[in-house]
Amino acid sequence: QVHLVESGGGSVRTGGSLRLSCEASEFTSSTTCMAWFRTTAENEREGVALLYMQNGNTYYSGFARNRFTISRDNAKATIYLQIDNLQPEDTAIYYCAANTFEPPDCYSGFMRSGANYNPWGQGTQVTVSK
Repeated sequence: QVHLVESGGGSVRTGGSLRLSCEASEFTSSTTCMAWFRTTAENEREGVALLYMQNGNTYYSGFARNRFTISRDNAKATIYLQIDNLQPEDTAIYYCAANTFEPPDCYSGFMRSGANYNPWGQGTQVTVSK
């Protein structure tokens, strides 16, 4: 099974930027999509950004469309989440996850807070102070 390891979190001030990384043990043909999610202090998990592996198409949740960018480096088997103009409400643990469900369930699973996404990384903490 593919293993995912996130990194790049940290503590920043409002307006700062971070680039989160999610290194996979490998990208396989069964990985239909990968996504970033976050869990806030209220323990609610929400989808942030979705990347379709075959064609590179992306989807962002409404709050993420202007400040978040998902990308990948196939040679490094890594996906990234660039976050600009960080705000205190972005404070959360950020997770990456892969969807290998058959049939593919990328968008529906993303909208259902990661249902049918497996595996998951261990998460990386992002803390934004005023």
